Amino acid sequence: MDKYDAVVIGGGNGGLVAAIRLLQGGAKVLLVEKHNLPGGFATSFKRGRFEFEASLHELNDFGTKDNAGDVRDLFDALGVTDKIDWTEIPEAYRVISREEKIDATMPFGIKAFIDKMESYVPGSRRSMEKFFELAKTIHAAQAYSNSVNGATDKKVMLSKYANFVRVGSYSVNEVLDALKMPKKAKDILNAYWCYLGAHCDDLSFIHYASMVYRYITKGASMPKMRSHEISLALVERIRELGGDVWFNTEAVKILTGNDGIEGVVLNGGKTIQTRHVIANCAPHLVYGKMIDNVPERIVKATNARKFAGRGLTMFLGLNKSADELGIENHNYFLYDTMDSKKQYELMKKISTNKVQATVCLNRAYPECSPKGTCMMYFTTLFMEDDWGNVSAKDYFKVKDEYVKVMIDRFEKDTGSKISDSIEEISLATPMTYAHYCGHPEGDIYGYESQYWDGLTPRLLMMNEDYQNGIRGLRFAGGYSMRLSGYSSAYFSGDISGRQTVGDIKREG
Repeated sequence: MDKYDAVVIGGGNGGLVAAIRLLQGGAKVLLVEKHNLPGGFATSFKRGRFEFEASLHELNDFGTKDNAGDVRDLFDALGVTDKIDWTEIPEAYRVISREEKIDATMPFGIKAFIDKMESYVPGSRRSMEKFFELAKTIHAAQAYSNSVNGATDKKVMLSKYANFVRVGSYSVNEVLDALKMPKKAKDILNAYWCYLGAHCDDLSFIHYASMVYRYITKGASMPKMRSHEISLALVERIRELGGDVWFNTEAVKILTGNDGIEGVVLNGGKTIQTRHVIANCAPHLVYGKMIDNVPERIVKATNARKFAGRGLTMFLGLNKSADELGIENHNYFLYDTMDSKKQYELMKKISTNKVQATVCLNRAYPECSPKGTCMMYFTTLFMEDDWGNVSAKDYFKVKDEYVKVMIDRFEKDTGSKISDSIEEISLATPMTYAHYCGHPEGDIYGYESQYWDGLTPRLLMMNEDYQNGIRGLRFAGGYSMRLSGYSSAYFSGDISGRQTVGDIKREG
């Protein structure tokens, strides 16, 4: 029987980072991945002469050498930054909304962002300045919390980060209203909400402000060879540090005893002896299929959480350049309405969901596709499992109809004619994501960020959650304490890896 200090289940973003942190802490580590490639959603695939990015629109909080973000600092510590060839995203986003007749393109940089907002919404400057001042405090408070693994000192929080505490239980819209931000400015600022998958009446202000601050102050970047370049770099680093990575290897059972984790059973029946597991997969999967006799308190706590957005992405390879097609921007948000709660309801059904976050990578990296061509990714979320109601008989028909909806929406909102130039097309529905990564209902956003279960509560409850869980079991990835998103998944792996190193050392 093979024996390891820790086994990491799943080679997604969080699992890969967790494995490196464990190895840097001196642990003997095995990472198992059921696919033949690392990365989970952080991968790419080829169709004809195009290599498509599977999921990453842009990596926020990376920054540059002279203006490094937290993700770059983490990658530096992991030893992978220089293994990846990066390109910078040119602008923050363009948001178009039909109901409010908004069409705004926003830049990176706080001053530039505020100046541009003032040009769109005269009189918005002071409220925007207050927003970014508050967001800066939130960012600093989160950095402090992370440095002490969530074990914050109440006196420090109240003396240094009082405004963080003050807004901790409020939603995005509640705080923006308190700042007396004009409605149109709120609408433009809230364009990123779909990246977090909860509408702004429910979404924690702390979570949203933190994300916006990271984007606008540090910009965004993209690996030239797609997100798979990050995944390969992380695997290379694991092996450099002496870790074992087994592909085509599925963990089918986690063994537990009176004292917690005892081992992992792999497909084929091989058993690995270990006292520590970091699961880069959904707790619903772990507790529902992989562990016998899960305590009732854990079942209740897991089932209390709500699945966030189920993913759908259309990939287009076009036989004309972005300039020829009139595609002006890298990142588009196309909404029916900037009332996020109303839009959220429309995103529950196939028949009413026409929202899209759309990217043309050529605007950031012109050489990403052959000369005279361009690539586009169209992504939306479904806030209920409506694709689960589609029969096998109707599945391809519904897919074809939805492709037309997405293309028609983009053409009408932007004025770009793309339908006559399609060379390659592929559509990934929630069924695709469920099959590829095993996520329940094709959920790509983990658990929804709500008042009681948002970023701050999860970070502050990390130690208590572990004590009330199964000894030796921690989670990484989009379902864990940092919630969904690429940078969040990396940070979750960093936290869980370092915490598990501490667990191992305490146990001797």
